[in-house]
Amino acid sequence: MKEIMTPREAAEYLSVHVRTIYRLAKNGDIPGRKVGGSWRFKKDALDEWLSYKENPSPNGKG
Repeated sequence: MKEIMTPREAAEYLSVHVRTIYRLAKNGDIPGRKVGGSWRFKKDALDEWLSYKENPSPNGKG
């Protein structure tokens, strides 16, 4: 798996529709950056985001 993913690759990796990836990115709900007008996602950041969503800390800080 590539370290940097396009929205389509991120959608496939997370098993969601690509429109969901765009919506989450636009709202700032998923870690990603716009590069030259196109969204890009780091695999490590997505993994960390998933881990946090599964196990949020009780005090909300991390």
